[in-house]
Amino acid sequence: MAKSKDFITSLPEYAEKYILECMSHTKEIVSGSGKVVEVMDRHIPTIEYFLNIWLPMLKLETIHKKTYYEWLKSDDELKSNAIKNINDKFKALARDIVANEGKGIFYAKNALGMHDKQHIENKTVDKFEFDN
Repeated sequence: MAKSKDFITSLPEYAEKYILECMSHTKEIVSGSGKVVEVMDRHIPTIEYFLNIWLPMLKLETIHKKTYYEWLKSDDELKSNAIKNINDKFKALARDIVANEGKGIFYAKNALGMHDKQHIENKTVDKFEFDN
């Protein structure tokens, strides 16, 4: 089923609202004094959650993940630009959370293409023969 222009142009707006929800998420923890306090606990935004849970939970129209990726590579600029906009913002927030809060290392490696830096050092050792 073809999606309307209104749906396509609204998708980035929905993504903005989802991002705000991800950024404002909190959780309760027990402090050192034993008091329960709320602390910020930003969530990494994911396409699957956005399309399969968040939009339907709000009774909003959605698309399949396969369609999302087809639109990302589409020649249709309206669709492609909408998805690129969403993708860029999701990745920017995810990178910030990974970089500043150390969360989602597997997400960073798999979805964001990040990797551990490895330092490889080669040493040349000369062998000396000693006469006794």
